[in-house]
Amino acid sequence: MGKKIQKVNKKMNSKQFKVATFYKYIELNNLNELTEKIKEKCSEIKLMGTILLAEEGINGNIAGTREQLNEFKEFLESIPEFKEMVYRENFSECIPFKKASVRKRNEIVTLGLKEVNVKHRGRHISPQELKKMIQEKQEIVLLDARSNYETKIGKFKNAVTLNIENFREFPKKLNELNKFKEKKIVMYCTGGVKCEKASAYLKEKGFKNVFQLNGGIINYINQFPDSEFEGRCFVFDKRLSVPSGKKDSLISSCKICHKETAQYINCSNTKCDELFICCNECKEKFLETCSKKCRKELEKQETIKAKKEKIQMNKANLEKIELKKVKLKKIEMDVKAV
Repeated sequence: MGKKIQKVNKKMNSKQFKVATFYKYIELNNLNELTEKIKEKCSEIKLMGTILLAEEGINGNIAGTREQLNEFKEFLESIPEFKEMVYRENFSECIPFKKASVRKRNEIVTLGLKEVNVKHRGRHISPQELKKMIQEKQEIVLLDARSNYETKIGKFKNAVTLNIENFREFPKKLNELNKFKEKKIVMYCTGGVKCEKASAYLKEKGFKNVFQLNGGIINYINQFPDSEFEGRCFVFDKRLSVPSGKKDSLISSCKICHKETAQYINCSNTKCDELFICCNECKEKFLETCSKKCRKELEKQETIKAKKEKIQMNKANLEKIELKKVKLKKIEMDVKAV
């Protein structure tokens, strides 16, 4: 029996968790009912991840064993609105989510423009089509629809990147993009969900030749690892990034010492909390802070915390001493009474 358990655990530890992303733009009229049904299913099979539902559709990022994912897919397939959804998968050594979160939102990815109609989206092109365009050196504009912290650690070679903090800022870059209005634009993002809206937005603004990479970066690097995509792909779970192949090429560097790395951490100074790229050496040296200033602030916070803990400890000790005094006094009074 012991040998059998050991064998199973060994098998589970060799990258056997799967992470799957999926989305579908479809009108949903029964949001409350669907949200509860999906919550119950996640709880029943102990599936972890984040699933967003809105009147415009569903957007999910989930993780579990192969069996858990297969059961969940079958469950979603049984719901008419979610039939024939495509799942983009990769492997993980751990479950990169702490819990299952199923929530209702105004949008499944926030652009902030209700008038954009995803039915106007750019035509999907396959990874094979994009690879051919790149290899044949066709005149295209590869446009990255992601945020700056995502493009810092990985992007397609020669892609146009936008200095945006979040997807809501995409429309603000329209003037910058107008110079490409007459060109053939191929947009891409992590899994495709942002490009559906972003490409529709550009087409509604008069851009006629707009395409989008089907399944995004994840689909491309699954089919063509170590090729045209450089660096690592940012992901929205606790892994923060995945390699684009076996070589695990790097295009980013540590904010502090500029050594090549793609490791993201949050500054441990709670007043800052900046997400930044940091190598292991600087992570240790700067106590997981992003600068000397933040390290000093953290040390100050830790000193104050230690002082508070000391005061609390002294207070607790004094209370114990007082309690002992009361007990001793009671004993003395009992003795006198005898």
